[in-house]
Parts: sequence; C-alpha cells; structure tokens
Amino acid sequence: MRPELLTSAVWARLPEPPRPGRPRLWLARVEDLSGAVAPLAGTLLDSGERARAAALRRAADRDGYRVAHVSLRLILGAYLEVEPSEVVVVRRPCPVCGGPHGRPDVPGAPLCFSLSRTDGLCLLAFADTTVGVDVERLPDPDAVAALTATLHPREAEELAACPADLRPAAFARVWTRKEAYLKGLGTGLGRDLGLDHLGACERGARRMPGWTVEDVAVGPGHAAAVAVAER
Repeated sequence: MRPELLTSAVWARLPEPPRPGRPRLWLARVEDLSGAVAPLAGTLLDSGERARAAALRRAADRDGYRVAHVSLRLILGAYLEVEPSEVVVVRRPCPVCGGPHGRPDVPGAPLCFSLSRTDGLCLLAFADTTVGVDVERLPDPDAVAALTATLHPREAEELAACPADLRPAAFARVWTRKEAYLKGLGTGLGRDLGLDHLGACERGARRMPGWTVEDVAVGPGHAAAVAVAER
C-alpha cells in the first residue's frame, strides 16, 4: 500500500474521504512542511499540544510533532467541516489499565484516525473503522538484538533465520506491523509484544482475526504498516 504525499496544497482542498473498509494514508515529510506549519501551530494546536511540543528537547522532534498534529487537525477539520482549531481530540480509556491513553478519538465523529512519526516522516491514517498506523526508521543491529526477545517466539525464530544484513529490515517489518495492530486495539505497547504473531515475511503480515494488516511503502531506510478493523 502506498500513501499519498501530504503537501501544503492538500490543505487548500477537501481531501477524498476513505473508502469503506480501506484507509486513506498521508505521508508528510517534515523538512517540506515545517516552514508552512510554524505560523499555524500557535493558533491550530490546543494548549496541551503546544505544551507537549515545547517540552521536546530536539528541534527536529518539535518540528515533527507540529507537522503531525497540525496536519491531523487540518485534515480532520476538512473531513468534519469544522475549523481545525475547533477539532476536539481526546484519548479513549486504555483497554489494559483504563488510563486515558487509548486510541485517539473525536467524540461523535464517524471517522477513525491514527498517526505516527519518526525522524523526518509523519504518517497519518483515516478510516471508517478502527485504524492504527506506525512508521519507523530501520534500527541498528544493536537495537534488533536487544528487542528481538520481546517479540513472539515465532517472530524471534524468523529473525534469527534472516541473514544479518537483512535482519534490521525484517525486524522493522515485524515491529511496525505489531505496533500498528496494537494501536488499532487501543493498547499500544501496554500489551505484551510476545502475544501476537504478525511475522517478518516480506510477502505480508500474518492474518489477525478481525483485522487487515498491510505494509506501507514509505521509501528507503524506513518501514511502515497500517492495521484496519474489519466490519
């Protein structure tokens, strides 16, 4: 699956809504949009979003946060036909602990969404059913070695069988599929990473009951995936 590149020109027109059962994906390159976003962030983001952006230590992280959340508000405002600054984004209760850090939601809106960001890229997904998305830069070998043991035992076996030079890309496939699925569930990484076997196969993720999990093409050096609840 390929996302549509998000540009400032997209903000000036009403984006096409997601098709039934299929997500609409937007890829934002931070370096392309940070300048356009800067004058909008102060008026479009709410006080909590502005505080979270300001608390990030790296300028690149602050820029990425603002690009992701300003873009989210602009697209939600267009879909819902309200001013972007008036979009109320809340968090549903976490299914694991009940805390206020479950799936993001606009109360009463017939639209589900998810966003993810990594250095230089933001990925946004919109769907008519529950959706989760994740994008990651390919990890270094040390990170792969440290985190593989947290995965499902079959996934760890699949990664061990990969040639060393292909293992970071295989790990990134597993991780983004898993995190997109867990974000769709609303648990995020609060759910044990070893419970679900999504797999490292290049041909695609293993089928999860009630969900469609697909890889997303975001360019070299990165991996991404989207998970959409089936009707």
